[in-house]
Amino acid sequence: MYVPLWGWLAVLLFIVLMLASDLFAHRKAHVIGVREAALWSAVWVAFGVGFGVLVWQLYGAEFGQQYFAGYLIEKSLAVDNVFIWAIIFTYFAVPREYQHRVLFFGVLGALVFRGIFIAAGAAIIASAGWVLYLFAAFLLITGYRMIRHRNDHVDPEKSRALKFFRRHVPMTDDFHGQRFLIRRRGVLLATPLLAVLVLVEATDIIFAVDSIPAIFAVTDDVFLVFTANAFAILGLRAMYFLLADLIHRFIYLKTGLALVLIWVGIKMFLKIDIYYIPTPVSLAVIAAILSVSVGASLWATRGQERRPLPAPERAPFGSAAPEDLEALEPLWRRRQPNRSSHL
Repeated sequence: MYVPLWGWLAVLLFIVLMLASDLFAHRKAHVIGVREAALWSAVWVAFGVGFGVLVWQLYGAEFGQQYFAGYLIEKSLAVDNVFIWAIIFTYFAVPREYQHRVLFFGVLGALVFRGIFIAAGAAIIASAGWVLYLFAAFLLITGYRMIRHRNDHVDPEKSRALKFFRRHVPMTDDFHGQRFLIRRRGVLLATPLLAVLVLVEATDIIFAVDSIPAIFAVTDDVFLVFTANAFAILGLRAMYFLLADLIHRFIYLKTGLALVLIWVGIKMFLKIDIYYIPTPVSLAVIAAILSVSVGASLWATRGQERRPLPAPERAPFGSAAPEDLEALEPLWRRRQPNRSSHL
């Protein structure tokens, strides 16, 4: 599938414009409600599906189906990532009005890291085709481990990234609004919000290790891999605010995601030297697994209302008082002119 340079630039420009519009729309800290989250989720899904339709019309059904298979995989795995974010925000008692800012920069970083991983993966596959066997084995093992540990929960306190950050970066004990950095008595300090952002980025890198090999199982085209990832990731913020209070209802989702990884692992293993499973069949199987797991989850938990995760008995961080916020020094100091130069 040949995509000219201007096609890549057009997609990147569209992503930048959408990120800018999202940042402008949420420039003021406020709690994002279900209705607003549902609206933005519909917008992002419409863009993702619309792009897939465009690919289908311009390049044919095969590439269109590959895009939709990759988009569906990335979107479904992103739901699990959303639930991890909810656990992190709850554990650190991050005020809801500040969560969008963390997720905005988290998604921005995710796009950069995914782009790097996709480029590296494509280069490795092009130079050493046998690595597909390793990808297939990795997906099968990951799917098996996900089923085995489907009831385990992430403990943010045990994160190595968080421990490294706390050990090497001076940090305050209080949130200071939406600020990631403050200056106090001339010393630049990180706020707990920056620590949460680092943890969010670390979890996304871990999820990328699973999702990038998975999408290469359904398409070898780098453009489709990148765009499917990008359009799936762009809607993560809205998806979080829509689904964060419904974690308790998706009881079979992790099993469904594990089966999807196992399926694409088998597909990747077979397509190397044995048999290429047609894309429509692969897309139908992925859609069926996800539909059954989500439908069974909602049926088994019918009647349950939205509810947030239980908050810790004692929040690890507090919030700075208004007078402390007013007393903050400018973050970036202006350079003082050298008086000796005027003598």
